[in-house]
Amino acid sequence: MDLLSISAAARDNAEWCDAVCASHGRAGEFRTDAWTAAVRTPPYYPDAVTLAPGADAAALVARIDSGAGASVKDSFADLDLAPYGFEVLFEARWIRRPAGPPPAAPAWNRAEDPDALRAWATAWDGGEGNADLFRPRLLDHPGVSVVAGTREGDVAAGAVLTRGGGVVGVSNVFAADGAGAGWPVALAAAHALFPGVPLVGYEHGDDLDAALRHGFAPLGPLRVWLRP
Repeated sequence: MDLLSISAAARDNAEWCDAVCASHGRAGEFRTDAWTAAVRTPPYYPDAVTLAPGADAAALVARIDSGAGASVKDSFADLDLAPYGFEVLFEARWIRRPAGPPPAAPAWNRAEDPDALRAWATAWDGGEGNADLFRPRLLDHPGVSVVAGTREGDVAAGAVLTRGGGVVGVSNVFAADGAGAGWPVALAAAHALFPGVPLVGYEHGDDLDAALRHGFAPLGPLRVWLRP
């Protein structure tokens, strides 16, 4: 397990979670052990992300709204939150790809205004009713790049890139047709915007398999806990 790389990936992911929460007017707090949000976070985003191994579970739970629906990203898969009413929602793997050009470089663009962000979010959402998750305030964040590949003028694939520390985080990778075209777009944009910087993220299931096919390697496990 590469703890240094996992720590960098966890920090980048926590900063992305913080940016999303801030865009909804919900501030989070960074401490050595974890990022936490005292007020319930938006859908799909955890109430806490651990930043170091061996975090104190009781202290962590005390810093969030730990009622029904609370979730914790256990970045090092070393917490036991069952005594606090949580269950493991899913397990995943942190991933890393060294800096370098992708095998293919499809055309892409960066969302730079609310209309472009809305088009991206609508394609990402796929009609599930969660496009409002991505607020225009995200466009003002210096470390966030929302990138898209288009087909006949419509958003066909995309991802979010987050630049923090010595890595670039890749998340929210999607393709409207489900064919995996999001990864080439993400890699092309990352290489153009942040040349020479390694990429990190986390995935599980088929999405993990797709990331590995595009040059990522697994770093170590993480868990997401949910209180039903």
